[in-house]
Amino acid sequence: MFEVVTAISLWELVKHTGTWVTNLKRAKDSRKKESVDALRKVVIAARQTAVYMRQLKDTGEKSHKTESELSVLWTELGFALEDLGIDKLAKRCRITGKHWADPEKMDQEYLDKADVGLEKMERLANEVLQEINK
Repeated sequence: MFEVVTAISLWELVKHTGTWVTNLKRAKDSRKKESVDALRKVVIAARQTAVYMRQLKDTGEKSHKTESELSVLWTELGFALEDLGIDKLAKRCRITGKHWADPEKMDQEYLDKADVGLEKMERLANEVLQEINK
């Protein structure tokens, strides 16, 4: 089944995120709100994608409409996170968006190397949210 990954190690992402959180704590409230909103949307997108994947597993029926919505959701998240300077998580979101645009097209070997499972992306977003709120 689907488990999107990138060549970015989890350690590199955590290290980058730590620096980003430190800088964010010095930022204006509007920037913090944008960041919190984007990170919460990562959690929502991961859960929405997990529900669709469960449906696929249970029914075996694909929905091009749902896959299109997931592609747009993840791609928009990638752009929003990139605008906020969360580049490594943004890259993961963009890859996920590209995958859902045409799930059969992406090279499985590339996906296997990526280390961006939905649970990991959700966990990382939640960890960053906790750091922001400290």
